[in-house]
Amino acid sequence: MPSNAVASSRRSFLKLSATAATVAGFRLVTEPMLAHASRRHLSTDRKDVIFLDSNENPLGPSAGAREAIAAITPDGGRYRDDLSDELVKLFAQQEGLKTDYVRLFAGSSEPLHYTVLAYTSPTRSYVTADPTFEAGAFMSKASGARVVPVALTKTHAHDVRKMLASAPDAGVIYICNPNNPTGTLTAHSEIEFAVDNKPKGAVVLVDEAYLHFADMPSALDLVKADKDIIVLRTFSKAYGLAGIRCGFAVGRPDLLDRLDNFGGNFMPITAVSAAIASLKDPQLIPERKRINAAVRAETFQWLEQNGYTYISSQSNCFMLDTKRPAKSIVEAMAQQNVMIGRVWPIMPTWTRITVGTHEEMTQFQAAFRKAMNGTVTATPAAGNWRGHIDGRILRA
Repeated sequence: MPSNAVASSRRSFLKLSATAATVAGFRLVTEPMLAHASRRHLSTDRKDVIFLDSNENPLGPSAGAREAIAAITPDGGRYRDDLSDELVKLFAQQEGLKTDYVRLFAGSSEPLHYTVLAYTSPTRSYVTADPTFEAGAFMSKASGARVVPVALTKTHAHDVRKMLASAPDAGVIYICNPNNPTGTLTAHSEIEFAVDNKPKGAVVLVDEAYLHFADMPSALDLVKADKDIIVLRTFSKAYGLAGIRCGFAVGRPDLLDRLDNFGGNFMPITAVSAAIASLKDPQLIPERKRINAAVRAETFQWLEQNGYTYISSQSNCFMLDTKRPAKSIVEAMAQQNVMIGRVWPIMPTWTRITVGTHEEMTQFQAAFRKAMNGTVTATPAAGNWRGHIDGRILRA
């Protein structure tokens, strides 16, 4: 091998080794990890417990997805990368994309973290709304990036203009749309403004995990226009595959190439098969959206009738005002086997509620009324709780 090739190979190896060390030294932080940290002080058996704290879809995988999982199981001794190719091709075809604009991952958490690692640094900031999904802010500690939190607008949209003004050194501008935890929308025109006015070399990272619950356009048109944007999609929410793990990062190939430095693996064939079956069902998303909207509307009606304040949402979660430190209500609800939460520091008297089934929300209503009336209170042990992720304290 020529000497220059040897040197190049060595540099690539060292770069990969350094990257691996960075990733290995900092765990990926995901929605279920955050929910688990919020309830770890409680010794609960999952039996007879209502979980409204992780934005899961209680309907689970569709019948077609379950059948696909069962059918592929005998082939579980094979990697079946052909199935991954089939899934990417199907998604790209449905969305009018080229296949090399799509990367497949086990959910959308991996590409979110990898984007932060790839595009932020001690000189390139991570810009985010407050409150929003916290994972990227955690990962920015691994890249050494400054985190720039910007409060939502009065209508609970991302304040895109202020986000841009607050960080002329931005590397990643993160927009979760619909937003987690508020379930509120940011206009497509504002996302387009962010893409057109961001700092040179930065990317706009649009997390569309909850897109399928809402009446809103996707930002994929900006990907098709070859803008500096990466869009995340997951099967964890509306499709009900949270525990099965499948998702996409969508963007220009040169943007996605930088994510490849931080990880990659063959996908579980059960996840890929379930995702293929889900995409092939044209009625699945409209039906799931209808069910979620109906239960959400029923819940909002009950809250209004009982004088409780909430933020109107177009997602499968919403924020509820407890009029007191919300941590105490989260704990009082847990004493009744109803898990809600978590609490964001910027909104200490608000907590996030996941929309469950009709039956689950009926149980939520009864438990919430007791908690708010003081009929059930938190135990002393619960009141002293601190939850940890990687040594960092999450304070409710």
